[in-house]
Amino acid sequence: MSLSLQNASVDLGARRVLDGVSITITPGEVVALLGPNGAGKTTLMRAGLGLTPLAEGAARLGGDDPSRLSPRQRALKAAYLPQRPQAIWPLAVEALVALGRYAHGAAPERLSPPDQAAVDAALAACALAPLRKRRMDELSGGEKARAHLARALAQAAPLLVLDEPTAGLDPAQALGVADIVRAQAGAGRAVLLSTHDIALALRAADRFVVLRAGRVLAEGGADVLTPDVLEAAYGRKARLERLDGAPVVLFE
Repeated sequence: MSLSLQNASVDLGARRVLDGVSITITPGEVVALLGPNGAGKTTLMRAGLGLTPLAEGAARLGGDDPSRLSPRQRALKAAYLPQRPQAIWPLAVEALVALGRYAHGAAPERLSPPDQAAVDAALAACALAPLRKRRMDELSGGEKARAHLARALAQAAPLLVLDEPTAGLDPAQALGVADIVRAQAGAGRAVLLSTHDIALALRAADRFVVLRAGRVLAEGGADVLTPDVLEAAYGRKARLERLDGAPVVLFE
């Protein structure tokens, strides 16, 4: 399942928050959106899914105009995990994850064998099987974040769109999410994620799109994260180096 934007612009009120952006995400790859707060990362994701209207340009989700899809049709094509999702009900973890099967006609109390298998696989992928009976309001922040990610995985859509999926996670948990993302791409899914954790992006992504003020500053492999691009994006001098073979970004 591919996702593309062509010369896409979005206006919120009198302000243009996405300006002439063109990107494509294809099956089997992870694309990381980088940039400071307010760069337009969330708006780009929502516009690509047809959740935020375009002022100009076009979006395509698997060849379809996403704004014309029903919620169920969209959910069968793409699983969207917004920033800091909330679960205000005292649901069990496995019940929350089972909500990912809703687009397939299932409900937590009505799971077919394939639905149950998808839920079990998502719990295992996010290391949540031991916590499946725990209530969401009894979990730590990191455990809750992993439960919401598992819900997105259980949806079994060919495209994953993850908005800051490691916000609030400790380093070990964030690395675990990077490994999950890589595994999903290895299984043929397309993954678009936004993050402020450049080290995680370097571990997880095949390609990088750097945004600033709603425009694309740079796009490509890790080699596009030059000192000039990083400084233009974040307003701080920075450089990409390797520490024990692992790429890291050092800000001054």
